[in-house]
Order: sequence, then C-alpha cells, then structure tokens
Amino acid sequence: MINTRFAEEGFFKGDGKVWMVFTCLCLISIVEVYSACSSMTYKTGHYWMPVVEHAAYVGMGFILTWLIHLIPSNYFKILCAVGLILALPMQITTLFTEKVNDASRWIEFGGKTIQPAEVVKISLVGTAALFMATMRDEKGMRRNTFFFLLGVTALFVLLILPENASTAGIITLVMGGMFIVGKAPAKYMLWLTGMLAGVLMTVGAFFMLVTPDQLSEMKESPLLHRVPTWVERVKGEERPADPAQYNVHENLQATHAKIAIATCGVLGKGPGNSVERDFLPQSYSDFIYTIILEEGGIAFGGFVMLLYLLLMWRTYKIARQCKALFPAFLVMGLSMMMVVQAMVNMAVAVGAFPITGQPLPLISRGGTSTFISCAYLGMILSVSHTARKKKTDDATAPANDEHSKQV
Repeated sequence: MINTRFAEEGFFKGDGKVWMVFTCLCLISIVEVYSACSSMTYKTGHYWMPVVEHAAYVGMGFILTWLIHLIPSNYFKILCAVGLILALPMQITTLFTEKVNDASRWIEFGGKTIQPAEVVKISLVGTAALFMATMRDEKGMRRNTFFFLLGVTALFVLLILPENASTAGIITLVMGGMFIVGKAPAKYMLWLTGMLAGVLMTVGAFFMLVTPDQLSEMKESPLLHRVPTWVERVKGEERPADPAQYNVHENLQATHAKIAIATCGVLGKGPGNSVERDFLPQSYSDFIYTIILEEGGIAFGGFVMLLYLLLMWRTYKIARQCKALFPAFLVMGLSMMMVVQAMVNMAVAVGAFPITGQPLPLISRGGTSTFISCAYLGMILSVSHTARKKKTDDATAPANDEHSKQV
C-alpha cells in the first residue's frame, strides 16, 4: 500500500497519495477502455487490439511519469518555455490540416497524430508560473506581467478557438484561476472579468438570434465552419410534447448517454455489462464516464470524481509546502487543468454541459492526451519530492550546525 512517505529514497519519490490516485486512474482506464471498445473491436475484427494498444500507452505513460518525477522542478522552467515556443508553429499548422470529425486538431509526426493544444496547455501553465514567480513585487503580480501573460494566452486561445472551443474555454478558465492564485492586480482582474462576461453575453445573444440560412453560409467558412455545431450543441434538441415521438437516432451521443445513466442505479450493471457502449460513437473516449456510471453505478462514478478532487487537494498541500513560488504556481496550474477538464467531461456525460470533445484525463483512450496527463503527474510528483527534500534538509541543518560547533 502506498503512503505519504512511500520510498522517499527509493524507486518512487514524491507524494504517496498522488501516486495512489495516479495508479487507480490508470487501472480504471484499462478496465473501462476494455469494456467500452466493443464498437472498435467489431470494426477492426481484432478482439484484444484496442485494449492492448491502450494498455501499452498507459504503460509508456507510467514510465514517462516516473522519468519526469526524477527531474528537479527548476528544469521545468526551461522545458515549458521551449515547449510553448515549439507549440506555436504546431498549433498554426493544425489550421491547415485535414479535418477529422469536422475539426482540424491534429498534426501527423513520425507516423503518429499529435494534438498541439495538449502541448499548449502544459507549456502555457509552466510559462505562466515562471513569469508569475519572477516578475512580481511585494503586492503580487506586476502590471506588465499581467498584460504579457494575457496577451500570450489570448494568442493561443484565438488559434485554438476555431477548431476546439472547449479547449480554448478550459485554458481561459485555468489561466484566470492562475491569475487569482498569482495575485494579479484586482482592478485588472475586474476589467478582465467584465470583458469576458460581455463576450459571453454577446455570443449567447448571437446563438439565439442567428438564422438557419446564416448558419448554412458559415459552414463554408474556414474560420466559422464550427459555429453551426456550437449553436446546435448549446441550444440542444427540441423535445416533442409526446415522448413516443422522440427520435432516439438523432443526436446519438446525448441520447444514449442519458439512457445509460437512467439505467445505471446505485451499483451499476457490473464490469463488462454495459449496453450503451454498442451505440455511443465515443464510448471509449469523450463518453467513457457514461460507461463508468452504467457499469459501476453512482457509487463508482462518485469514487472516480473523488479521485480527481483528492488530486486537487493534494496539490494544494504540496503548494503549501513549497518555499519557492514557481513550483507552487506550477502544481496548482497543472492540477486545475486536469481537474477542470475532468469535471467538464463528467458534466457532458450527465447532460449538464453541451457536448465537447474533451477526454477524461488518464482514463479515456488516447495517445497525446494520455502522455500529457502523465507528464502533469510527473511534474507534480517532482515538485512534491523537491519540496519535501528541502523541508527535510532545512530541518536537519540546525542540528548539523550545532554538531559542527561542538566539534
């Protein structure tokens, strides 16, 4: 059993509870992806291929986490800054790549597809933590720092927005949270909040007033072709007065997700007994939390949610242990990015939020998203190990000084 003092000088270092959460999410991922990949198995004709491939990704991700957690946290300053510089041309390139599911979010590199937005998220958090920690005064973040980070965030959000509005929204929300943690000037935060509220109100009014003909014209626009999809998802489907007239074949994802949740009960149908996995197009990715609820019930679905909340709580404790500002800001930003994305995915699965393309971190089937999520955990564990080591060194220093005097 892993505990908070697990092998500080051994193979695994850092916070034991974070290792416990990470291991639990990886094991849940393999089991649920195995159960949810029935449609992929049917299409490919290979029974074990989907889960073996995913287990290999999880295994490589676990190794990646272990390797990253050995890196001293100060090195992340350079790595994140370089990552953000490299992510800029990668993100621009996605705007000109072939569309998959009516969106251009991936680029091909070495025979594999990479989602640059995932690289942007982790690099932007690290770069923001660096500037927030170094360019500040006794009151908090400097004015120039605030506007510089705001400009960098806006640049990447505008590049991501046309093809992936949900990711752009998550980045905006997390960076806003980091501004609060970094003590950005209050008057500028009020100005930013008011501006974002005005943008949201304008967009909401546009969604309500836009006509079907205008939406049809937007489908041909390279920058606005996703707007009709956003409007459809935000407005939702019109339900007939007579339930018998409801067409279950329209909007398959939302419909079958609701059926799965309505039939899950408290303890669910049991592992491997999902029915709706055969009808949900993204049961192993965007809607895997639906399968978790259907098979494990409300109890197991609540347990999965608690794992993410426990991760957030532990990173807060780790940040409190840090004596330097950069690692504290870094772990808070990384945990917010993971937990906010997880909550958005869960909200979509239960019908509390419009459908997005956000996977469930560390659980959904995927390549880039799995590796980036593992990198998040590796960096958090590195910071926790570094913070604990410095605390131990500081505690033993007075005793060593006294011993030196006696000698």
